[in-house]
Amino acid sequence: MDKVLIAKNITREGPGLLKELLDGHGISYDIVDLDKGEQFPSPAEYSAVCVFGGPDSANDSTPKMKKELSRITETVKAGIPYLGVCLGMQTLVKAMGGEVYGNPVREIGLRDPEGNYFEVSTTGSGKADPLFSGISSPYKIFHLHGETVKLTSGMELIGRGKWCENQVVHIKGKPAYGIQGHLELTPQMFEDWLAQDPDLATLDAAKLRKDYGDFRAAYEKNGRRMLTNFLSIARLI
Repeated sequence: MDKVLIAKNITREGPGLLKELLDGHGISYDIVDLDKGEQFPSPAEYSAVCVFGGPDSANDSTPKMKKELSRITETVKAGIPYLGVCLGMQTLVKAMGGEVYGNPVREIGLRDPEGNYFEVSTTGSGKADPLFSGISSPYKIFHLHGETVKLTSGMELIGRGKWCENQVVHIKGKPAYGIQGHLELTPQMFEDWLAQDPDLATLDAAKLRKDYGDFRAAYEKNGRRMLTNFLSIARLI
């Protein structure tokens, strides 16, 4: 039976829209909460692996991060489809030989330092990548990160941002992707993050809610489409 492994790096950052899609398609999954000390299992018994965000850095030398990087390496080398979001994108790049470092601008929330919405544009190779099938460019994105990545020659940039260039990454020759922003976001997750995340606490919650409400329908449509595209790449649907 096909089964997806979902790894959470912090309890509040879960699979969101991905869980809804898996439930809707009757695809089995296991969720491990690394923040609670649960162990990252071997990917060998899974049809895909998805790793979500958290406050850690891929550069941490903790046992948790060392194990996470090791498991991601195993996943990609075995050709098991992988999707990493936010920290899960950075750990993918780190595991595969790239670098993770502080971005000049901390991307938090929905608007950039100039007051415009954060957006991602597909690159030339991104336009041909099945992950972006049916996705218009540029698309709006919710961010919650302070670090970024440096790619190796074995990686390709398929989505680019203004304030943090490396937004969506594909490992060449592998069904492995990393997305810096949070297209998995649901209204409940949005409210949980507003209540619990210290970076979001510095922003105007009322303005965040208005902005999110203004384009939520289009945002979720894009999120569901991209996540469905990944499940298709993984041959789960």
